[in-house]
Amino acid sequence: MLETQVSTMLGITHPVVLGGMAGYTSVPLVAAVSNAGGLGTIGLANMAAEQVPAVFAEIRRATDRPFGANFLLFRVDEAAYDAALQERPHVMALAWPRPEQDLASYVRRAQAAGARVMVMVGGVPEARRARGAGADVVIAQGTEGGGHVSWMGTLPLVPMVVDAVAPLPVLAAGGIADGRGLAAALALGAQGVLVGTRLLASEEAPLHPNFKQAILASDGHDTVLTEIPDTLRGQIWPGAMARARRNAFVARWAGRVWALRANMSAEWAAVEAARQAGDIDNAYLLIGQDAGLIHDLPPAHALIERMVSEAEAILRQRLPALVK
Repeated sequence: MLETQVSTMLGITHPVVLGGMAGYTSVPLVAAVSNAGGLGTIGLANMAAEQVPAVFAEIRRATDRPFGANFLLFRVDEAAYDAALQERPHVMALAWPRPEQDLASYVRRAQAAGARVMVMVGGVPEARRARGAGADVVIAQGTEGGGHVSWMGTLPLVPMVVDAVAPLPVLAAGGIADGRGLAAALALGAQGVLVGTRLLASEEAPLHPNFKQAILASDGHDTVLTEIPDTLRGQIWPGAMARARRNAFVARWAGRVWALRANMSAEWAAVEAARQAGDIDNAYLLIGQDAGLIHDLPPAHALIERMVSEAEAILRQRLPALVK
């Protein structure tokens, strides 16, 4: 068993956390990760306040283990945030505050409700801001990850953040798909990992089977940083690009964002229809470069058990054998 500062703090068996990917997480996936000994996290960024209590109740029927709730602060629904706090989650995971937002107020409110607070960052300045705001855990996310990312790679970012926020614990995120990634994160000074794309390729993930197969088919080189998905949704993320699978949808609008803005309603309807139909060419899919390491679709508990056992073997056997 890998016991770290984060696993002890959060009351989990394994230092593996599900990324709170709004629209890409679901009750079955969250519960499966928590039941496996990790920390499941439900993305609430798109959820209305009146839906929150029922979702928490459903998760609690499926697991008695700790789980978290994720919010995107730059477009936070205050009523939904308050509704989540009333449910007293074990963990609140926060990401992408605007520069002018009072991050500390969100952290304090969550801690007053009994939650530990994790804040995702993409650079050292944001990490220092999270530390100053009172975060319990800082998540250092490298640009290799899927979804919304900044510009620095995981390998240099994690130790820089570890040094900047010590003694706060750090989770590594971005491009981590197996036990090698977990072991590397621990070697860099992190206390665990946050995983996204790897857990999307699981039995419980709420993706159309065609999108899961697209992850398996990826060689890791078929992603691109783009603003096209956000332009389609009329969103402006503070300092982020979206890492998405390169497909016909992305190619159609590359260099023509101005035209997409003029056709947003029609294109949104077309993309939603493609997503429902499992059309992997005409709907966007946010995945990381670590898709090239993913070759199967097991249940989430098997993924976590395999990741941890691989990391343990590396740390106990392979690395010590190198020291003479």
